[in-house]
Amino acid sequence: MRGASRASSAEARDRLAAALDGGADAGQLGDELFSFAVLLDGEPGLRRMLSDPSRDARARTGLAEGLLSEKISAATLEQVTGLVSGHWSVPGDLADATEELAVIAIAAAAENAAELDELEDELFRFGRVVEAEPDLRVALSNPFIAADRKQQLLDELLAGKVTQSALRLITQVAFHPRGRSLEASLADYARLAAERRERLVAEVHVATELSADQRDRLAAALAAAYGHAVHLNVVLDPQVVGGLSVRIGDELIDGSMASRLAELRRRLAA
Repeated sequence: MRGASRASSAEARDRLAAALDGGADAGQLGDELFSFAVLLDGEPGLRRMLSDPSRDARARTGLAEGLLSEKISAATLEQVTGLVSGHWSVPGDLADATEELAVIAIAAAAENAAELDELEDELFRFGRVVEAEPDLRVALSNPFIAADRKQQLLDELLAGKVTQSALRLITQVAFHPRGRSLEASLADYARLAAERRERLVAEVHVATELSADQRDRLAAALAAAYGHAVHLNVVLDPQVVGGLSVRIGDELIDGSMASRLAELRRRLAA
């Protein structure tokens, strides 16, 4: 997001944080905000009207209230009217900001249930499963496969095996991908969940599983380097001969033996 949209998104996050701190039902907020995002995606004309800066903010909030006041909770309606009263650079930014608030609310529900760590891990692991199973990716992302069939597949794969918050978010990306791949959506959702406690996410590739002590020491070292707590997603990777490689955002910290051997070969060939 740029300019006005960035500022409006930040204000929306502050409003959501205040509602969550005030005891609003985080799960309900998340579900209803997701429904509003789906409505915006499906109704381009409405999306333009609710984000049109030439329309008075009171007219936009009045339209939202008239459409939704009897369909969503008062707490969610307050978030929606706050969103539509903001200034958005392009109409799609309103839908994007709504989706982000929904994910943050679901992450807050997981945190309230002491399941935030599990949520982050489950989103990451399912993203790896989808990446490794093309048939599953196609089944979940194909718009011509009926919703009840997708739901049946997700229930068979995940019911009773992941937290309710993870199932909510995975179901959302399967039913409403919003033009992104499943893997990209899951990664975005995991990032937002990590931001719930202001942590960075590090994807760590190793040749052999790390012990609990090794994980703790690596997380502490990365936290000291970046000035933020760091959540580790560890991937067993046969291409990592020894050592490890760490990716945080767009930055790669490569300490693997394979990388060092490749660098040695480059120097010898020079």
